[in-house]
Amino acid sequence: MQLQTERLLLRELDVQDARTVLDYVLRNRSFLEPWEIRRQEDYYTLGMQAEQLLLDAARAASGGQCKLWLSPLDEPANIIGSVTINNIVRGAFLSCHLGYRLDAAYANRGFMTEALRVMIRHAFDDLGLHRIEANIMPRNAASLGVVRKLGFYEEGLALKYLLINGQWEDHLHMVLRNTSMEE
Repeated sequence: MQLQTERLLLRELDVQDARTVLDYVLRNRSFLEPWEIRRQEDYYTLGMQAEQLLLDAARAASGGQCKLWLSPLDEPANIIGSVTINNIVRGAFLSCHLGYRLDAAYANRGFMTEALRVMIRHAFDDLGLHRIEANIMPRNAASLGVVRKLGFYEEGLALKYLLINGQWEDHLHMVLRNTSMEE
């Protein structure tokens, strides 16, 4: 699967792209560390990145996830981040969780807003979802700014919600609804 914006190519990767993903992960290790789960050292290996890409493909095939990797249109071989909708639930709920991360060198330049805008459209229009949920630490002002700019609203604070970098962190529960389904 592939989506495109004015400046970005968003696409699924496969196991042959493991080296490119490893380069992204290593390049951004310290930048992403405060916002992610504590990683074991083997996460930063080619074998583990290949395994992660295989898991992503299996989750996509089962309909539970859509993970797209970001590249600048003028540098398609350069991975600069990812956007994931996962925990996709069908039936009466029609909901998913949103996750995203960006290369430090591309932060604060509107790339993530651009990527999320097209992923939201995909989730609502193509996948027929009603609700996208993003859980964000209150101190992550940049991430909160992105989702607020896209129309997400706060539903509440989840105390000690996720184990991030070895600490149980509170998270703001941010939601965007597909209001066209509610009419």
